[in-house]
Amino acid sequence: MIEELIDTYSDYLYRIAFIYTKDEKVAEEVVQDVFWKYYQTQQYDGRASMKTYLTKMTINRSYDYLRSWKNKKALLVETFTNVRGADIEAIHKEEKGEITAAVLRLPVKYREVLLLYYYEDLQVAEIAELCKLSISTVKTRLQRARAKLKPLLLESEWEVLRDV
Repeated sequence: MIEELIDTYSDYLYRIAFIYTKDEKVAEEVVQDVFWKYYQTQQYDGRASMKTYLTKMTINRSYDYLRSWKNKKALLVETFTNVRGADIEAIHKEEKGEITAAVLRLPVKYREVLLLYYYEDLQVAEIAELCKLSISTVKTRLQRARAKLKPLLLESEWEVLRDV
């Protein structure tokens, strides 16, 4: 049973975890934790789909990581040591694409609704239920996220034009 869940949902949950954590290794760890916790507790009661249940677990575990001392320490170390070189940054930017990079620069609350709406094709009401928000809050966050994303994408295009 657990193997089927892992085969079915691991890639999807990894993408969700990556959206929140912005770190490939941490996203993998989050997904592993989610499946381990599910396997240990088996508290799924059938009120929502399995996908929704595991997604919510992944979101919660991602938030736990973002609030953790481990994350804060890593951010502090990265800020002071600037671990990534220019070559690595260029490779990551190419791999992820300009739109994804711009979306990932947004605060979590905006990134969350944008990705659930556009990439996962969830309706506003479904996002509201999943994130435990009102429908009007989801609509407002979508509107603000789009407004914040627009200058990031224009800035990116401007840099490309300037380099030519």
